[in-house]
Amino acid sequence: MVQKYQSPVRIYKYPFELVMAAYEKRFPTCPQIPVFLGSEVLRESRSADGAVHVVERSCRLRVEAPRLLRKIAGVEHVVFVQRNVLNWRERTLLIEAHNETFASRVMVNENCSYTVHPENEEWTCFEQSASLDIRSFFGFESALEKLAMKQYTANVKRGKEVIEHYLNELISQGTSHIPRWTPAPVREEDARSQAGPRDPGALEADRPCSAPGPAPETVITDGDKLDADYIERYLGHLTPVQESCLIQLRRWLQETHKGKIPKDEHILRFLRARDFHLDKAREMLCQSLSWRKQHQVDLLLQTWRPPALLEEFYAGGWHYQDIDGRPLYILRLGHMDTKGLMKAVGEEALLKHVLSVNEEGQKRCEGNTKQFGRPISSWTCLVDLEGLNMRHLWRPGVKALLRMIEVVEDNYPETLGRLLIVRAPRVFPVLWTLISPFINENTRQKFLIYSGSNYQGPGGLVDYLDRDVIPDFLGGDCVCNVPEGGLVPKSLYLMEEEQEHTDQLRQWRETYQSASVLRGAPHEVAVEILEGESVITWDFDILRGDVVFSLYHSKQVPKPGPQEPGAGAGGQLTDKGWVLGVDYSRVEAPLVCREGESIQGSHVTRWPGIYLLQWQMHSPPGNVACSLPGVEDVLTALHSPGPKCKLLYYYEVLASEDFRGSMSSLESCTSGFSQLSATTSSSSGHSHSSPLVSR
Repeated sequence: MVQKYQSPVRIYKYPFELVMAAYEKRFPTCPQIPVFLGSEVLRESRSADGAVHVVERSCRLRVEAPRLLRKIAGVEHVVFVQRNVLNWRERTLLIEAHNETFASRVMVNENCSYTVHPENEEWTCFEQSASLDIRSFFGFESALEKLAMKQYTANVKRGKEVIEHYLNELISQGTSHIPRWTPAPVREEDARSQAGPRDPGALEADRPCSAPGPAPETVITDGDKLDADYIERYLGHLTPVQESCLIQLRRWLQETHKGKIPKDEHILRFLRARDFHLDKAREMLCQSLSWRKQHQVDLLLQTWRPPALLEEFYAGGWHYQDIDGRPLYILRLGHMDTKGLMKAVGEEALLKHVLSVNEEGQKRCEGNTKQFGRPISSWTCLVDLEGLNMRHLWRPGVKALLRMIEVVEDNYPETLGRLLIVRAPRVFPVLWTLISPFINENTRQKFLIYSGSNYQGPGGLVDYLDRDVIPDFLGGDCVCNVPEGGLVPKSLYLMEEEQEHTDQLRQWRETYQSASVLRGAPHEVAVEILEGESVITWDFDILRGDVVFSLYHSKQVPKPGPQEPGAGAGGQLTDKGWVLGVDYSRVEAPLVCREGESIQGSHVTRWPGIYLLQWQMHSPPGNVACSLPGVEDVLTALHSPGPKCKLLYYYEVLASEDFRGSMSSLESCTSGFSQLSATTSSSSGHSHSSPLVSR
């Protein structure tokens, strides 16, 4: 496989003639480059008017390789042949070099050029490209490729330093200006002799335009060049190989992509996301460009206007910048009714809003780069989780969140510089367990999580934000204008036909199971727990009637009883013979759930066995069932025309080894939904759940 490298354009702020004088001082030896052992001129010719000077040299370089490799190869130095074509009239120097040593096994081709800066004729540009084709090398092909990359990096870095060294030497010796070349007067007899036959070598030298330049695959068009100073100023420090990857991918886009070429900052993000693996980055970038074109993302900031409901209830917004100059985005997730927003505006509108935030983030990074005079390519996100609870784990909402994470990871890589999570409550480990596998490892390493008040004081937010930027609701002095969120009124929810249109109702029905609860005939679901510490999570909506929800534990497997015709899995699983406290025990106090309510909760299990989630029809106070109904009661209920309660439910078991958070913190901490919901506390001192109800 042929490896290709391309340097950006290096600029010497000196005239071409002075740079050429410095370049010539590199020969025949160059102490500043220890591996350069020396050179000798093989051939040399000049054009009749002296405008073109062609020199061919043999250059010896010491092999920078492990002793074993040098011993196997049987050489201590390698020979390169370098051909220079200096055109004083055009003010260009074209350099072509290739190896003679091991040419049958390894082919190295290098092309360099010195040219006048297109916008300032008193400056000189230098650029360099190389290709490496390792055919066979005693089984050390991979090692040789790494050595070659290391050598290329060192040469690029040292090349400019050497020229600048000799420029400074010339200036210190009093040579700060060299006049430009002018043609010498041609006598009449010389003109007549030049009209006759010429030496072939001289003819070649007199035709600079036909002199070999860079190989076809390394030719660069003017619109394709990147200046090294520009890279340092706007993109940040890159190694020569990273610079080469950027230039190669940019050139490939210019040659093949039909449409707007993304900015260099944009291309660089994809290279970083794929560790500068050129083919992988190209594939990822092409897929993203296709996605942007399909969804008109380039026009999003001009065309997208969030609905008024989003502007009022979406608790997120931009807020100055962090101490590194990154734009700062604040998201008060714990105060946001994610379920209500999903039901009121739909998943697509939320996704479009998230995309607009990312587009705005890129725009702000460009502005901060200009403002602070240094490359800023990512932003910081501060997430306040005060009020986060099980309502935020509404399963369709989590699925929508995972989809948004996937879209952002695929199309906005390396845009998140830091994520500060503060006031993480007890349910955060559950959310983290669900979403963290879908977040890129590089992104996860940028997360800083603070529980309780740990974000205050040294080691907290003051390490990343100036004190006068910390929001007032986190103890700072800065007034934050980010919306506070709030509970979305159900009157604003989309109608069912609108949900069907957006394909959301179908997805929600696929996620949730439906159940009917008759008087005396509860609906029960058995959950088998194989290890002591697991987390059972539940989420259900009461569509009709009032029910009582309870959670029981049993060491024995219940035998299913009669079920309502057409009912799904569940129904009543226990019989009247069971004795509370003997055959089973209650691990969650009964929770009364009213019609129209949405309930979320979790329970950290203490023992293995069978756990029963039970919904039964609510009876007047004093008659709440504390024992399980018998078969006769169930049969009576099934054949009686009495009232029926209906609900949609979803449950999930999260094993302890899946947790990236702490099980102990999940047990010990408390959670609330701020002003958005009422928390029903358990009367059981041994309960580790937090069922929440939102009306």
